[in-house]
Amino acid sequence: MSIDPSSSQSTLQSTTQNALQIEFNQGLCSFINNSPTPFHATAELAQQLDAANFIALDESEAWSLEAGKNYYVTRNQSSLIAWTQGAAPLAEQGMHMLGAHTDSPCLKVKPQADLYEHNSWRLGVEVYGGALLNPWFDRDLSLAGRVHYKNSAGQVAFAMVDFKCPIATIPSLAIHLDREVNQNRSINPQTDLPVLLACGDKDQHKALNDLLMDQLSSCDPKPSNILDHELFFYDTQPASIVGINGDFIAASRLDNLLSCYVGLTTLIESAQQAKPSWSLLVCSDHEEVGSCSAVGAAGPFLQQTLQRLLPNTENFARAMSRSVLISTDNAHALHPSHANKMDPNHSPKINGGPVIKVNANQRYASNSETQAMFRAICDDTQVPVQTFVVRSDMSCGSTIGPIVAAELGVKALDVGMPTYGMHSIRELAGSRDPLWLKAALVQFLARTGQ
Repeated sequence: MSIDPSSSQSTLQSTTQNALQIEFNQGLCSFINNSPTPFHATAELAQQLDAANFIALDESEAWSLEAGKNYYVTRNQSSLIAWTQGAAPLAEQGMHMLGAHTDSPCLKVKPQADLYEHNSWRLGVEVYGGALLNPWFDRDLSLAGRVHYKNSAGQVAFAMVDFKCPIATIPSLAIHLDREVNQNRSINPQTDLPVLLACGDKDQHKALNDLLMDQLSSCDPKPSNILDHELFFYDTQPASIVGINGDFIAASRLDNLLSCYVGLTTLIESAQQAKPSWSLLVCSDHEEVGSCSAVGAAGPFLQQTLQRLLPNTENFARAMSRSVLISTDNAHALHPSHANKMDPNHSPKINGGPVIKVNANQRYASNSETQAMFRAICDDTQVPVQTFVVRSDMSCGSTIGPIVAAELGVKALDVGMPTYGMHSIRELAGSRDPLWLKAALVQFLARTGQ
């Protein structure tokens, strides 16, 4: 019996691709599990950049940068910019940039959060961003974030905390007490969302600050008292591959940690090339609440960083005119139960490849020039590509793409991974799409200056 060489080669390529996909998705799931808040996500990004020989910089210090070296800088412990120094002058070559964001819709603990009433101990919360609230009920929740405290030396210090185990939940009201719940359920964030930690009288429990002191017990110097905090509840169920054929990635915070991880691995791979070019990754906080902050895309972080690379005004303008940004943020996938919510000609499918996001009113930054560039890259790398345009009788969200384009004057494109349940406590994306997006973005960074 003869063996078709082409068939054997195809099988080998498919096996290799499957192995790469499994390895990549395992890394993605681990990254998400280790990143319950923007602070933890930024620390995780920095740790992987350290391992890839990127050099950490301090914004408050003078920088001495060398061609061929790789650097990163953080602000507020929640936003990060990393880049590779190309050999050619930046003003002559320009820079190819990738953008994502570290924050996700969630429940944020209020400053004076403790609520003792009706034989229960709960914490009051605010809704951060446009969260889909119903899925937050009856979940095993934990708490993580950043705590500022006064240490035993009398100095103000901070530490990140993560309780990791399930310490809280938001119990639903039984259907017997709300017979209309399946027809008409509305949620009052003030009264319905306080998170339950324990039952019993007040004197049976510690306050939140006492729990935080326990979490900080290993800090040196020792904390003397808690000054303030930024804490977020999150679902303890880990990210996983689901579906009868493993078609899906299910996780919290896929929007937008998926893009952060794809951007991170793309930049690291680009930096390992023999002749790396000028490439940059920016992962900004506060996208889900408008980006208008010192660390958001509408703030000065990226522009100030780039100006330190090119302090000459004319050279900065020349570099920006040669630069391109791809904003990577999740896209809506065609939901099989709600197909009428999509424009029939612009309905991305799970595992159908990355999605170009287009909007006539500049909610996305894509235009025909940047779209053509990305389509050509996908064609050259054999990556399938899709297009999303919202129904003409509906409005759509936005991304950091138009914001950064307006701030820097660079050409920009919005792309994303097709996703179900965006802004839910647990979202669903395709298991094959992330590696396709990475393949296209690696080519994008390799073409800096072209």
